[in-house]
Amino acid sequence: MKLTIVSGRSGSGKSVCLHVLEDLGYYCIDNLPVSLLPALIKQIAPHQQNVAVGIDARNIPAELDRFVSIIDELKKLASHYEIIFLDAEDLTLLRRFSETRRKHPLSSEKTSLQEALQKESHLVEPIAQLADLRIDTTRLKVQQLRESIRDRLVSKPNQSLSLLFESFGYKFGIPVDADYTFDIRCIPNPYWDTNLRHLTGMDAPVAEFLEQQPQTQKIIDDITKFLETWLPQFEGDNRNYMTVAIGCTGGQHRSVYVVEQLAKHFRAINYNVQLRHRELKH
Repeated sequence: MKLTIVSGRSGSGKSVCLHVLEDLGYYCIDNLPVSLLPALIKQIAPHQQNVAVGIDARNIPAELDRFVSIIDELKKLASHYEIIFLDAEDLTLLRRFSETRRKHPLSSEKTSLQEALQKESHLVEPIAQLADLRIDTTRLKVQQLRESIRDRLVSKPNQSLSLLFESFGYKFGIPVDADYTFDIRCIPNPYWDTNLRHLTGMDAPVAEFLEQQPQTQKIIDDITKFLETWLPQFEGDNRNYMTVAIGCTGGQHRSVYVVEQLAKHFRAINYNVQLRHRELKH
């Protein structure tokens, strides 16, 4: 039996995540009091059904305080467990609440939405610190989030590590959910060739330009060697997810090309690989 705990701040996509897991055959419960988790697992364990539970700031504060201590008990009861934590930038969460006109569970006449979000961050931080997978939904559309969850949680039987390569542009901010971030702005930039400016790293002319630069293959080889050395160590420590972010200035040419090359390589050696180009329009 697999236990998946879904947490995060309100408006970050927790309900979407639970709905996806339910579609995948999980028995899903939202906002279960933390102290009832062990009893739930004991009840369902004999049926060998995967379980997903939403735990967030709607829980009684005293219950959330018990979360860390109860985790040790859950490790003994579930054959496998993981924590997924979703979050987004404050401005994005504020916009989502404004668009949906929903009330934040911690807001009131005396507590503004901004203050509620800050209070919520403090309440769920102990869960965030224990998360196996963190997903920043700031720039994700609902369908993209659904696909990301399906891709990362449903691995082939012989693939224990879900590896996500993400390209991004530094001028738009560093991904907060990356485990490793590599800066490749030292590679010559195709942007300065006006014939290539409107293209991306997935287009052949850009690929040809980058392949002519000796730095390109060297940095790909170095990142590959680093990951091939250390990924088995993480797998040996029962790590299920790894996000590797590759950044250039705008996230359109160099990082996109390098991510495509890394994904191709690690798929070939049988890793469960997904890729995401954050700055490209979908």
